Amino acid sequence: MAITLVNPNGLPEIDAYRQVSIATGSKLVFIAGQVAWDVDGVTVGEGDLAAQVEQCYLNIGIALAEAGGSFDDVAKLTVYVVDWTPDKMPRLMEGIARATAKLGVTPVPPATLLGVAALDVPDHLVEIEATAVID
Repeated sequence: MAITLVNPNGLPEIDAYRQVSIATGSKLVFIAGQVAWDVDGVTVGEGDLAAQVEQCYLNIGIALAEAGGSFDDVAKLTVYVVDWTPDKMPRLMEGIARATAKLGVTPVPPATLLGVAALDVPDHLVEIEATAVID
C-alpha cells in the first residue's frame, strides 16, 4: 500500500484521523474539491449535511477509480464546511459512514476540517478535496 497513516509519539492521538501520512507511491493524484452534485450537476441532499458529505465521498470514489486508485491511496482529505460548529460533527461522520459503507471501504475521516462562510453555490454545505498517492 502506498499510504501509511501514523500518530507519532509526542503528538496527541486523535480518533478521527492520524497526524502523519507517509506516501511511497509514484503517481500523485489531486482531486478538485467535490461538492454534492450528482452526474447531472444536480445538488443532492439540499439542507442535509450528512447527505452532502456522502455524495462528496462518492464523487471522490469515482475520481479515485478513474485514476486507478481507491480510498486506500488517500494521503489527505481537506473538508470545507459552511458555518462549521462542533455540533455538526455527528452529521459529518454519519455522511462519511454512509458513503464508505456503500463503497465498501474503511472510513477516511478528514485530515483538515475548515469552516467557511460560503461555497460557490448557496445550496452546497460542504466541499471535499483529496490528495492520493498510487503505486
